Amino acid sequence: MIILGIIISYLIGAIPTAYIYGRIYKKIDIREHGSGNVGATNVFRVLGKGPGIAVLIIDILKGVLAVAVVADLLGLTDILSRVVLALCVVSGHNWTVFLNFKGGKGIATSLGVLIGLTIRIASIRPVLLFTVLVWISSFLISGIISISSILAAIALPIIMVLTNQPFVLVCLGVIFCIFVVLRHRPNIKRLLTGQEPRIHLPFHKQK
Repeated sequence: MIILGIIISYLIGAIPTAYIYGRIYKKIDIREHGSGNVGATNVFRVLGKGPGIAVLIIDILKGVLAVAVVADLLGLTDILSRVVLALCVVSGHNWTVFLNFKGGKGIATSLGVLIGLTIRIASIRPVLLFTVLVWISSFLISGIISISSILAAIALPIIMVLTNQPFVLVCLGVIFCIFVVLRHRPNIKRLLTGQEPRIHLPFHKQK
């Protein structure tokens, strides 16, 4: 059953939500616009708030489905099995077979995984809470989505260790962190040169 779970979770993650939405909503290839990334942030920038929110929610649900629904339906209810499916669904999103293995950056789907895990594993709820707080705090201060995502990813395994999570979950946090940093390499280069897009919130000082 684990093999079936791996295949289903990967294919769920591999559904290129942003690409499909761009084709249906504006008849465009989202990869040819904005940052070129197949993710919710680029949809926000190119297609607007409504489509961006829709893609964000669907990408989050992919992670929830894999670890909380697919796992249960197939009887894969131990932590290790859920972690394996979690890695598969995020890998599917990041490297989708439907777009020549070029996908999104996995932030929304990783969040969905954490939400799905909290549904089944009560001890991980503080991890979700504090990781989201790191993202929100960083975004409110910087207005930069990429740096907020990177900092939250780095904080994830640290928070897992501090809250005494099982070793297999800590490993998941480390792998997710590596995924996020690797997928954000272009953003990191732009951050270092001061060219990364910033959302100016009302309380930010305008330069």
